[in-house]
Amino acid sequence: MPVAQLGGDNRGRPTADLTPDGRASSRKPRRRHRKSAAATAAAAALVAASPSPSPPPPPTPSPMQRLFDTSKEVFSESAPGFVPPPQAVARLAAVLSTYPPLHGPVTSRIPPSFTHVRDDLKPRDVGIDPSLPCFRHTESKGPPSVTYLHFYDCSKFSFGIFCLPKSAVIPLHNHPGMTVFSKMLFGSMHLKSYDWATSSPENDCNTLTTSSDGARLAKINTDAVVDASAETIVLYPENGGNLHCFTALTPCAVLDVMGPPYSSADGRDCAYYDESAYSDTGGEMRYSWLKEIPSTFEMKGVQMRQRFTV
Repeated sequence: MPVAQLGGDNRGRPTADLTPDGRASSRKPRRRHRKSAAATAAAAALVAASPSPSPPPPPTPSPMQRLFDTSKEVFSESAPGFVPPPQAVARLAAVLSTYPPLHGPVTSRIPPSFTHVRDDLKPRDVGIDPSLPCFRHTESKGPPSVTYLHFYDCSKFSFGIFCLPKSAVIPLHNHPGMTVFSKMLFGSMHLKSYDWATSSPENDCNTLTTSSDGARLAKINTDAVVDASAETIVLYPENGGNLHCFTALTPCAVLDVMGPPYSSADGRDCAYYDESAYSDTGGEMRYSWLKEIPSTFEMKGVQMRQRFTV
């Protein structure tokens, strides 16, 4: 039986192995096999070193999700009297509409990247449209009822939508220690707002800003008609029109984000006011006396399904 020859010839050169049938077998196929294995290993190493395909981008959040997430960030340190920094105001206003806001302090510190951002929240994004019953005057007596669609609240902030049929009125009221973002979603209304006066129109230190009957002097901030084309209205604890009233000229919807929310436990209930003219001889009437009054104003409240993840 043939046996493979091992070792070399008398000159030290390698000899060929024998196959079972006695023929010589070349060593070249073995060398080819080793080269092929090395090439395969190198290719595998190259594949392993190549970057893996990038994962698909996360889905774009819905407008309501962006509103919730941004509100949560902006009001993360909310407390009575809290005013978000300008860049935070810009972020939340940009979720609703183009910055800068129609009202409130204008600052040069707003980053240019926010100047032309428009990402309007549309009525369809919040599940409403003007055909809903809450925008119709169905009562036979008395003024049209206002409906509040409540989406979310916590100790830091809350947001919802005021639904006003034509001619409905939200009386003059305050927002104690609050920052509020308001955006008209559709319709038009007359907006009148005030801030408490820190001095009299005559700048007379001896002139009181509180009357004998307890009314306080307030300066008009806004007295205008606004509609869905208006930018986000931002009011602050001490300025921007912290006291305001709405009168619907058409069926309209107003989305409010406020922080911190009203709190009876903290003595920050909503107060209502009656206004009377200030006796001013200076021409244009920009001041009024505001006196807190009892109010029977009530709204219908509707808890809405959350279209976002908390």
